[in-house]
Amino acid sequence: MTTQTTDVRLTAGDAELLLRPSEGCRTASLRVGGKELLLQGLEYGSFVMAPWCGRTARGRFRNGADLHQLPLNDGEHALHGLVHDRPWRTVRADERSAAFVCELGDPWPWAATVNQVVELDEDGSGVAYTLSVETYDNSFPAQAGWHPWFRRNLGLGGRDVQLDFAPAWREERGPDHIPTGHRLDEAALATEDAGTGRWDDCFGMPDGVDATLTWPDELELRITSRAEWVVVYDKPDDAVCVEPQSGPPNGLNTHPQLITPIAPLELGCRWSWRTPQ
Repeated sequence: MTTQTTDVRLTAGDAELLLRPSEGCRTASLRVGGKELLLQGLEYGSFVMAPWCGRTARGRFRNGADLHQLPLNDGEHALHGLVHDRPWRTVRADERSAAFVCELGDPWPWAATVNQVVELDEDGSGVAYTLSVETYDNSFPAQAGWHPWFRRNLGLGGRDVQLDFAPAWREERGPDHIPTGHRLDEAALATEDAGTGRWDDCFGMPDGVDATLTWPDELELRITSRAEWVVVYDKPDDAVCVEPQSGPPNGLNTHPQLITPIAPLELGCRWSWRTPQ
């Protein structure tokens, strides 16, 4: 078993994927046919969210009768978990796949591990991500997911990306960006932020996440997952984020999934792509 934190590069067909364990095990680059699909930079690419996703309101949550306080890093909230900016260990890597682990501890109240396996298709037509949060001791609530930053425009003279997905509902977002608990029906799904035409919202997809990003005449990328929640964040002018996750923002409080030694949290996500004919 290796303990490297140096970059890992996976290649197959005309696809090349760069993983950076030293920076939260993020996918720092995905190139398909020479086209870079991910926004570049230390905070971008595609990173893992665990042991919670999005915002935890005021950084507080309960496990049974015990109230826990997380460090605040987004105003009054705790944002995106604890592993997206920590170094991970590479436990194995070959030409098309790699496995990584990150140990959880203080400020998380329990000892645990977050594991990620990344597997590039043999023909380079897609990539599968698998996450798990595991404990061998006390049980606790947790969430997991991914936060990819796809480029709005591939920079090759083509048109901006178009997003197609069909959620069952949208979580109403309060002024503090925390879901209120009210689900907006189909009539409200088309009502984006007034005057912007852009989202910063969580949607329910009870049959699993299924969303397609299309850069017209250049590339089509489909995101699928058995996760039933997806956050769409496309307010930036240069990026669109489609984030499959195991629960909504503030889910440690509203939709906790209990992790035990015999019941880890396990989640998969797949990106597949094709060039229009």
